[in-house]
Amino acid sequence: MSADVAIQKFSFPFTRAVKLSAEGKATCTQVKSSELSEPQKSPTVNKPSPATGSSALMHDETQKQGSTKLLPEADMAGGLVSACDDAAECAVVSSQSMCMSVKEESEDQRPAAKRQLSSESAARTVTTVKKSAVRQEVDQPRQARSRIQPAPCAAVDGKRKRRKDLFSSSEVFHRIDSRVIRTGLELKERHVYDVKTIVHSITRESRNELDRLRAIWVWLCHNIEYDVSGYLGHSEKLSSLEEVIAAGRGVCCSYSSLCMEMCREVGIECQEVPGHSKGVGYRQGQSLRHVKSDHLWNAVLLGGQWFLLDACWGAGRVDMEHESFVRRFDDFYFLTDPEEFIESHFPEEEKWQLLDTPIILEDFEKRVFKTSAFFTLGLRLINPHHFHIVTDDGEANVSIGFSSPTTFTYEITQHRDLLHCGALEQKESSTSSFGILTVSHRSMNLQLLPPATGSYDCKVFARHEKASTPLVWVCSFTVECLAPRAREVIPENPYLSWGMQPVAASLGVADCSQSREVAEMEAALAKRCLATQIQPDILLCHVLCPFPGFYRLSVFVRDYEKSELKFQNAANFLLHCKGKVFHVDELFPPNLGSACGPGTRTAQAGLSKFSHNASVVSTQQGKCNITFHNQRDLELHCTLSREESKAPAVPLSRHLLCTYTDTKVTVSISLPEVGVYRLGLYARVGPGGEFSPMCDFVLRNSCALPGPPFPCLYSAWRKGCVLFEPRAGLLDPLSRVHFRVRVPGALRLAALNLLHLSRQHIRPMEHHQCHDH
Repeated sequence: MSADVAIQKFSFPFTRAVKLSAEGKATCTQVKSSELSEPQKSPTVNKPSPATGSSALMHDETQKQGSTKLLPEADMAGGLVSACDDAAECAVVSSQSMCMSVKEESEDQRPAAKRQLSSESAARTVTTVKKSAVRQEVDQPRQARSRIQPAPCAAVDGKRKRRKDLFSSSEVFHRIDSRVIRTGLELKERHVYDVKTIVHSITRESRNELDRLRAIWVWLCHNIEYDVSGYLGHSEKLSSLEEVIAAGRGVCCSYSSLCMEMCREVGIECQEVPGHSKGVGYRQGQSLRHVKSDHLWNAVLLGGQWFLLDACWGAGRVDMEHESFVRRFDDFYFLTDPEEFIESHFPEEEKWQLLDTPIILEDFEKRVFKTSAFFTLGLRLINPHHFHIVTDDGEANVSIGFSSPTTFTYEITQHRDLLHCGALEQKESSTSSFGILTVSHRSMNLQLLPPATGSYDCKVFARHEKASTPLVWVCSFTVECLAPRAREVIPENPYLSWGMQPVAASLGVADCSQSREVAEMEAALAKRCLATQIQPDILLCHVLCPFPGFYRLSVFVRDYEKSELKFQNAANFLLHCKGKVFHVDELFPPNLGSACGPGTRTAQAGLSKFSHNASVVSTQQGKCNITFHNQRDLELHCTLSREESKAPAVPLSRHLLCTYTDTKVTVSISLPEVGVYRLGLYARVGPGGEFSPMCDFVLRNSCALPGPPFPCLYSAWRKGCVLFEPRAGLLDPLSRVHFRVRVPGALRLAALNLLHLSRQHIRPMEHHQCHDH
């Protein structure tokens, strides 16, 4: 499409103050309820034997005596059954082996997060579990399998299911989510805090295990907020699940315990998974080797396969600067794929990574922190692979790939210990001059240039190109600058990124002659440093700069046929001037229009076949002729101007002569001095309308000899009139002059009086005029 292009004025880079600043109808994949309502039975796993049932009863009896504590159910699963795909036979455990698997677990051996529940809460939870287990055995004898759990390994069919295999998108849960949120509000108004009543109310219309689990997850995320005050020690942590529900707040173990208890009420296998997380209080680079686990999340068994979820992270985020909880439902942490979950959650037991190739703790510590938005936007980290970057020659580079058009920006600040501090949203842009962010067809590249030696935090923000929401935090890095690079100050860029913008293609801007967005060439500085030529399929920018250093060139585009639309930023180029600079007298003339040389505007007006297709015309003789054809017979007007400190002796309009013959137009220019001139071409497009600018030409004259002015023209000089000689408007005194002119329709020539006056007064002959009668 055709496009209007506007070029913004630019500021001198050395006048800039440098300051380092402190989320249509979706297609649903139908999942049969039979696939999710019960775990798949492996052909190699036999039904529970009486001995196995006795083992479970012995656990209950032992628990009553208080002599020992039960293993976490994950350990029970590992000790009882090996349910992998390649198993040759089922392992049957006797009551004797079951008793041997019971071990003493002191309070200090429990995960730190789990210890936050009081003994009263723990006892109450155990009691509830036992009642639930007995009730389920009475109501559903076939669910005796719930006490025997398969180990967390690959799915029984040999191929692990991913989240997308369970549901195509979260839109399929719209009705469930809405009903659960509404029911939750009703239960809260009625002061219902009993776990059993709540879970059966919110899962009443659920068709299968997946729906029931979704209802539980949504209720947790919308009814329990993180207890920031309790976490910081400003208030006492709530102990029992009923107290957590009544207050509507709790810490991570509150979420995981509630999730496990609710799942048990509806017959879903659920485990609490202790481990480390890169959440509140996490410091990038800290060693977790001898640090107790600080977080709890859940694993659930669906269709014979374990999945991971974290309702605490799904409910919102903690604003540590204001010591408050920001409620924000994050669906990413519902049945998150293990390959993505491991980026922020590291379990104490390796098996709960659910990865074919588990990672070690040191690898987890070094990984770049990625938020949920990183994955929901479909981003891919190209480099670096670790969060800590050391500059090389004062420079550090970050590269991120994307699958759909994405807008990026970044923030670089002095290093702070806590990872989760500062803004999680960036409204539009970053005006930092300490980096160069460019976006190509399928990747974003960020060149970081810290201003001084030290450590810095760099946050990257992104959003879908067509989204109107603020940009969100997607990943973080720590940059260690050993020695800054000596360089000129980079001008601020308020338009998100350098180079072609992602929206450029939708605006009809397809390509650029500069393969690098940072171009070492002459650059734009102000209006007198820039001349643009807009052709139907290309934009040419001629740029000059009076000083060495960096400059920004920003291009704005809109649909040529929709002038009511606003201009949109299509590209930003950082230009580096390292060689020749131009004196102010050599810059482009002032008042230069945005359309220089023949282009879209002249073509639409019917002006064609220009003798000079470039916008800049150079002459060494001090004169030139520019010709073109006027197909629509428009009324034309030309002007000549330049930057002058004082008024010239002869008006510059006298150095311009226009000749019209048929459709051909000749504009003759005779320049009086060395310098740069502007030739403006205007046309009256409609009858009785005003003259509209067609295009400007930049004329560079290097001839030291002054060009004479043309004769003064009057209103009778019109189309078809041709002056052959003399062409000069100032004639030598006492000289014989031969006049040759063509005037259409002239009957006689009246020139005697003018010649006589020339001899009598010995003054220059300024004009030869013919009249037709």
